Amino acid sequence: MNGIKVPRKLIEVALPLDDINAAAAREKSIRHGHPSTLHLWWARRPLAAARAVLFAQLVNDPGYERSLGRGVNKEQAQLERDRLFGIIRELVKWENTNNAAVLQQAREEIWKSWRETCALNKGHPQAAELFNPEKLPAFHDPFAGGGSIPLEAQRLGLESYASDLNPVAVTINKAMIEIPPKFAGRPPVGPIPKADQQSGWMEDWSGAKGLAEDVRRYGAWMRAEAEQRIGHLYPPIEITAEMAKDRSDLTPLVGKKLTVIAWLWARTVKSPNPAYSHVAVPLASTFVLSSKAGKEAYVEPVVMGDSYRFTVKVGSAPESAKNGTKLARGANFRCMRLYLVTVNTP
Repeated sequence: MNGIKVPRKLIEVALPLDDINAAAAREKSIRHGHPSTLHLWWARRPLAAARAVLFAQLVNDPGYERSLGRGVNKEQAQLERDRLFGIIRELVKWENTNNAAVLQQAREEIWKSWRETCALNKGHPQAAELFNPEKLPAFHDPFAGGGSIPLEAQRLGLESYASDLNPVAVTINKAMIEIPPKFAGRPPVGPIPKADQQSGWMEDWSGAKGLAEDVRRYGAWMRAEAEQRIGHLYPPIEITAEMAKDRSDLTPLVGKKLTVIAWLWARTVKSPNPAYSHVAVPLASTFVLSSKAGKEAYVEPVVMGDSYRFTVKVGSAPESAKNGTKLARGANFRCMRLYLVTVNTP
């Protein structure tokens, strides 16, 4: 648009790239609290890099610009850049992701630059519309993907808008950018799980803490409902002395019942043997639960008349367990009964 005076931005001059790169590399190993744990997304931008780049795009470079009549001399400009670099170095640290003091300092610099830009354009015919010193411009990302950039724009105080053609990306951005601000600072309203102690009335529900607590509460409610309806299909396993025979880590757990976290799912077909045509035969390529060294485990089928059950075994799996009910390549399986009837699936 003609006549607009745009000061040179910090990103056009210099950045503390080594610090940004180090923070972005470290972020790859962060799991707890990182958006990547919400949903894996290809080409996800590191939060540290997005935060630093957005800050540097929004903050004016302090160097002198004769055409605009702003800025300071080279020595003073370098001192001011070093100060801004110090803010970026603190801003990109994972520990400071939600540090109110660090974020507020960054927001103040953004506001300072925006108001300087507004002052430079106060004579523009559309100044009232385009350069309101009391309102930052909104941020728009039409191809938001995993949402790192609009999330960080929001964290820096901008009103963020994100969109994408992929409905999964839209769902991610709704969960990270749209929904949390609507419930910011609100206390949870969900039913307190029976296992929890009654919470006190003086709780800190700042930010999205109330929303996170509601997610936890409703998650506990859904789990309790599911356990009541189908819990009998997922019985706990009692650790026996036999299981702990060669496993020192299981010895203290002998006699205790633990929740199963590894399952083998299999399609079934009716046995081709006329005498057992009512028996469902599992089509399983393996009965191994874990092949990790020192933590080997598998299930062993126990045939009882025209039915069967499985028992959990600890230790190296025999070949029969490794192959499950599979006979050879293709759709060839065997019945678990002693006579090994071949089952050919379509």
